[in-house]
Parts: sequence; C-alpha cells; structure tokens
Amino acid sequence: MLDRRISSTAGVLAGLSLLAFALGAGPPTAPTAPPLSAKAKLGQQLFQTTALSNPKGQGCISCHDPHAGFADPDHALPTSGGAVDGLFGFRNAPTISYIIFCPPRVRFSAEDGGYVGGMFIDGRAPSLMSQAQQPFLNPFEMHNLDPATVVHEIAALPLARTFRLVYGPHALDPGNEDLAYEQMSEAIAEFQFSRQFNRFDSKYDYFLDGLAELTPAESRGLELFNGKANCIPCHPSTVEGSLRAPPPHPLFTDFGYDNIGAPKNWENPFLYMPRTINPDGPDFIDYGLANTIALFDPEHAQEEAGKFKTSTLRNIDLTAPYGHNGYFKTLKDIVHFYNTRDVPEAGWPPPEVPLNVNTEDFGNLGLTDQEEDDIVAFLKTLTDGYRP
Repeated sequence: MLDRRISSTAGVLAGLSLLAFALGAGPPTAPTAPPLSAKAKLGQQLFQTTALSNPKGQGCISCHDPHAGFADPDHALPTSGGAVDGLFGFRNAPTISYIIFCPPRVRFSAEDGGYVGGMFIDGRAPSLMSQAQQPFLNPFEMHNLDPATVVHEIAALPLARTFRLVYGPHALDPGNEDLAYEQMSEAIAEFQFSRQFNRFDSKYDYFLDGLAELTPAESRGLELFNGKANCIPCHPSTVEGSLRAPPPHPLFTDFGYDNIGAPKNWENPFLYMPRTINPDGPDFIDYGLANTIALFDPEHAQEEAGKFKTSTLRNIDLTAPYGHNGYFKTLKDIVHFYNTRDVPEAGWPPPEVPLNVNTEDFGNLGLTDQEEDDIVAFLKTLTDGYRP
C-alpha cells in the first residue's frame, strides 16, 4: 500500500513539477525549487542523520553525498565502507540521483532483449522503499540488528517529533515497529522525489534550452558520444519514457544491464576481509544481476552473470571511482577502457566474469587520445549546478 502511494501520489507531484519545467519554465535552480512536503522533510532528516547506525556515525548521506553526485564522497578507496571501522562492502556505492525514473522492479523486456529496472545496481530491491530499508540492516553499511532497533533509535532523536507529526502521535510507540520502519522508508523515498535529487540544471540542460554554448571540445565530444563512440545504445541522449514521470531532459541511461568486462579489482579491500566476512577470500567474484535472477529464475541466472545496471551519466564527473568494484579511477580511465578493451596491445586484464561480456557495442572503437578527451569534456557538462 505504501509503495503504491509513493508511485502514485509522489509520482504525480513529481510529474507535475517536471512537466512545468518541460513546458518552458527553464532549468530549475535552488531558489525556485518547490518546497518540501512535511513527509519529504522528514525523509531529508532521516537521510541526513548519522545517528541511526551501529555504531553511530553512518547515514544514507555518508555514501550518497549531494556534493558527490549522491554517490560516495570518499574517492580514495574503490568500494564503500560502513559503520564498523575497517569493514568494507564489495561494491562502489552508486549514485542515487535521478533514480525515481528507474522502473521499480527488475523485469525482462522483450523490446530491449534483456532485464531492466530494479533498485541497486543488481536490481535486487523492487522499490524505492525497499532500497531505503536495506542499508540500515546491512552489516557492511549501517549494521543494525533489526527494524525495531532502528525505530527505537528514531524515537530517541529530535526528528521523532517530525515523525509523529507526519504519521500520528503513536507512530513510534512500542508494538508499531514494523509499520514505523515502512513509514521511515516511505519518507526517505518521498525525499528522493524532490528537486535536490532531480535537478536537470547541468550545462548540457542549459545548452538544450538554448541558454548556454558548448566549447569546441564539448561539442566534438557530444558528436562522438552520439556517433563514433556508440554510447547511446546504453546511455541514450534523448528523452526516454518512465513508469513514474517523464523526464524533461535525457537521463543518459536505459536502466538496462550489461557486463562491460570490467577486470577484477585487486585493490578492493573486501577481498582481504577475514574469512568470517568473505569466505571466498581473494577468489571472490561478484556475479551482479545473476544473484538477483537466481531468486526467481535460477535456470537462466547464468545468462545474467557479470551484468550490472547501467547508471545515469548525470553527475558522472563527481562519482569516481567507476565500475561496480571501483576499478577505474578517473573518467579518462573508463572512457579509454570502453575504447580499447579488446585491443590486445592496450594491456587490459581479463574480465572478472568472462560470461556475457558485451562485445557488440564497444571494446575497439578506434578513438584517438584527443577524441577520448573530447568525450570526457562532454561528460563533464552533465554535472548539476551549472550557472551561466
């Protein structure tokens, strides 16, 4: 019921505000962003607090910082740490900006010839609410024992007053923990519908509205992006429809899944965690979407091994390192990989998962070094917060 309310009520509200932009209001700026609803304000407080982890000090914002494109602000390590000092997960926390446009449940698309949608880069969560719930209980993230523990901590915080104003005076009372935990995630999901996550105010947005000009390098990069570099099969540069609300400008993702052939990252600290945490040790392999598909279609799971959801390229300059395991440290690195992965003299290591590698769309693009730089220049125009 709460999920349906998010996808309908909040989705309509988001659609109306984005539609106003599409009809000529111009790229949004912080001063003109619509005010947050009471529920979204609660979600903002829950998102920003670091008092709901065990031990305290970790929150949603720790791995999804708005100044880092709502991704992990710590670029020094390839994968993200959690509340427990020295404990690391096996993946690089992806951006959650523009995630409201993602189809909420992973499903096979005959039109696309593969799986699309779902939350997290392996599609394991069926909704924004489910996505918001999982980090609180994940031992590699906020490390709480159960939902009741989280709700009891909420009741002890000043934001409990806001929670009760939104959900009723008895929302946090003993015995209501399960419902309160759902309400907590509903509020966080509501906050994700706000303009803060979906700004559409990059230089490229201004360019599309005729309010900014691209430099020669950026223009060349855009032409390459749409042509020789063959980026658009997975990162379409035109507006694509959504199950939630139509985006006013391109999202630069089809929300599909691919195995790009990323090498194993031997700098991933998870590989060297104690065997009680990582029983496979350095032999650990992340099979991505296959682990999700195995839950409901195990017969075909192997066909999805090594695939991860295509992330939006919006704010890509802020979200290093790149790849599910943080193998690529810079934008130049990953663009060069897409260009030369299948060129023997380029010297790339073999893919972590050799099954299902996409060899049709990239790998030997024939781009020059200057053309790679031009594509990087264009990608940097997708950073929100541009001011002409």
